[in-house]
Amino acid sequence: FLQAESEVAASNMVYGAAAGGERVFTSSSSPGISLMMEAVSYMAGAQLPAVIVNIMRAGPGLGGILPGQSDYFQATKGGGHGDYRLLVLAPWSVQEAADLVRDAFDLADHYRNPVMVLGDGLIGQIMEPIEFNPDRRPCKPVVPKAWATTGCKGDRPPNVITSLFLDPEPLAAHNARLQAKYAAMARDEVRFAGRGLGDPYEVLIVAYGTVARACNMALGQLREEGLRAALLRPISLFPFPSEAIAAAAARARAVLVVELSAGQMVEDVRAAVGGRCPVYFHGRTGGLMVPAEEVAERVRALAPDWHDLPAPERHEVVNA
Repeated sequence: FLQAESEVAASNMVYGAAAGGERVFTSSSSPGISLMMEAVSYMAGAQLPAVIVNIMRAGPGLGGILPGQSDYFQATKGGGHGDYRLLVLAPWSVQEAADLVRDAFDLADHYRNPVMVLGDGLIGQIMEPIEFNPDRRPCKPVVPKAWATTGCKGDRPPNVITSLFLDPEPLAAHNARLQAKYAAMARDEVRFAGRGLGDPYEVLIVAYGTVARACNMALGQLREEGLRAALLRPISLFPFPSEAIAAAAARARAVLVVELSAGQMVEDVRAAVGGRCPVYFHGRTGGLMVPAEEVAERVRALAPDWHDLPAPERHEVVNA
């Protein structure tokens, strides 16, 4: 453990440790993550594995220390410069946060790429029991990193780690390799969970992080009232579960996206739904949480809108 003097210093220390072949991790919250973005772009460009945890707080600017989800764009669309992507995982509990950090190290090594664990502030402010059991979730063996700068002792050519390419052709080829890697992530690393996706439903609720827990509670209330709803929770924000959302939306009359923001993930949901049905948004900002009853009330208020719509076609059920 090393306490750096700033997020700028910490992120560049991560670059150095990763270049030396070490498994390395850093964390901060929103404005501190912004200070790390230059180094994160450098790490992605140099193909260095690292784990970065962002416990999002309300913004913009210094904002406050209460929960938020308004860093979604920054995390999933590339918060620094250049055509790079981070693999982004979003936990909804303390147990899942611990599990995803473990997974993040394996994924970072596998893809030689930074991985971000994106938790909203409530994850960082609550206490829940967790289980560290290697039988439950075995650790993968650490693969030797032949590319690392571990000290050239004459038994191999020197390794050079850089994101600098002054000639356009080599840089274009490097970018093509990076994009191929991101395509492999999109193919193989999509993660999501759900509730009620195998049952008939009229409204599909999409939410991530702790907001999804409130939506999960609302789901029980709505079902007791006879309003048929289902929940789809993205766990990987990049790659985004677009195909799963599209398939689930095809069985719904409407989609409701709930976030602790003014509306960010909703743009990806709308793109995935592709006009198959209306997509509504409900959000809070400033650190205010979305209670379960508020989600349920929003669904009740919208119900007349989609009850007048034609029944959806029945497609293959999404596995959840």
